[in-house]
Amino acid sequence: MGRRLVPLTLDNLSDLPKRCRSCVFWELDPVSGEAAVQAGKPELEKEAWISAVLLEWGSCGRVVYVDDVPAGFVLYAPPAYVPRSMAFPTSPVSPDAVQLMTARIMPGFQGQGIGRVLVQTIAKDLVRRGVKAVEAFGDAKWSEPGCVLPADHLLAVGFKTVRAHPRYPRLRLEMRSAISWKEDVEMAIDRLLGAVQKEPVLRPL
Repeated sequence: MGRRLVPLTLDNLSDLPKRCRSCVFWELDPVSGEAAVQAGKPELEKEAWISAVLLEWGSCGRVVYVDDVPAGFVLYAPPAYVPRSMAFPTSPVSPDAVQLMTARIMPGFQGQGIGRVLVQTIAKDLVRRGVKAVEAFGDAKWSEPGCVLPADHLLAVGFKTVRAHPRYPRLRLEMRSAISWKEDVEMAIDRLLGAVQKEPVLRPL
């Protein structure tokens, strides 16, 4: 089973689920987001947002493929690019952190460790950029896939609560702790990419 991770761009935005590629929950403030939906153009707003972030900051997401089938994705950016973050009771995101906005593992690919690999990929990218931490708003009462990630999942992959809330705690993953398992991250990525790069080994019958 071959896996590969690629940066999110306008070229592969169509590989995200339709609901996600037309969702501007994080990308716009609540009023502008509602206006975009009412005008019937959230997809255009999403494309404009990704284009602007790519030009000004760089890659803001990753898409993971399993045997060339989209299996999951993750979106992240500095909080200045994420207007909705200011609407949360535990905002703002710390100035030294990038915000993990959302992520999704497609049905049929869950329980295979893809979520952890996506988090490790973010860590590797941000360590390279010199970012100190990544923060996210978690949903402590998560019940179904949505724009806000389940708090329990974030805690399970290494995040720690920095501002508690009964529904939307803000959680943080320090890059200095990520540095300590940087070799593990490198090995995980190498194995992930190696699964599609290595030639099959022919064994004698």
